[in-house]
Amino acid sequence: MGSFEDLEVWREGCDLAVLIYGVFEEGKIKRDYGLKDQMTRAAVSIPSNVVEGKERETVPELLRYLSYAKGSAGELRTQLHIAHKIGYLSEESFSNLTHRTRVLSKKLAGFIKRLKAMKV
Repeated sequence: MGSFEDLEVWREGCDLAVLIYGVFEEGKIKRDYGLKDQMTRAAVSIPSNVVEGKERETVPELLRYLSYAKGSAGELRTQLHIAHKIGYLSEESFSNLTHRTRVLSKKLAGFIKRLKAMKV
């Protein structure tokens, strides 16, 4: 399968995490350390879990950690909804970030499905 850097879900997860960090550069959300911590942890967890599963070098372990990554994507999407509802995110930022998170979650689900089809 190559290295983890070759995995699209890892690359997109890293890009999403960078975008989430960028959200905290301005506005009221900058000073909400609790939500900032939760969101950045969830965002960083997505590509980190992809790597952890890949580096364990077995398909069952990769499947387990891809599932964790998908769960973190859902967690992040929930936190984006909360940040938007309390006025921390503009409609544009919210729409962009939730779309990217949703797309990444679907790609993770597709990757999981393909691996399971290998009958490991």
